[in-house]
Amino acid sequence: MLRTLTALCVATSGAVHLYLWQDGMRNVDIVGPAFLVNGVGGLLLAVLLLMWTAIWPLLGSIGFGLATFGAFVVATSASGLFGVHSRWQGVPEWTSAITEVAAVLLASAAIWRERPGRL
Repeated sequence: MLRTLTALCVATSGAVHLYLWQDGMRNVDIVGPAFLVNGVGGLLLAVLLLMWTAIWPLLGSIGFGLATFGAFVVATSASGLFGVHSRWQGVPEWTSAITEVAAVLLASAAIWRERPGRL
């Protein structure tokens, strides 16, 4: 169940990034290609979570969530991210932020549940 919820979160974040890439981010240097990689990576990671029972997709989900959410936080700061300044506004932004934090928490819980005493 935790893996399925984690997969749903990373897939949702990936889908949002693909939507935003299609909606204009593809024309932005550096960040545009990163949105495409993030979108495809999120969808592939979701499949791996459901198909492979090893710990690696869970660790990847933690990294994915931290990196993606971290980049958004930096982009909303005064300095921005590679010239892009985002805001904490809009359904795509909040959907991504929530699903990325949830992916980190859910993947961590799945590791704790699947590997008790081995961490």
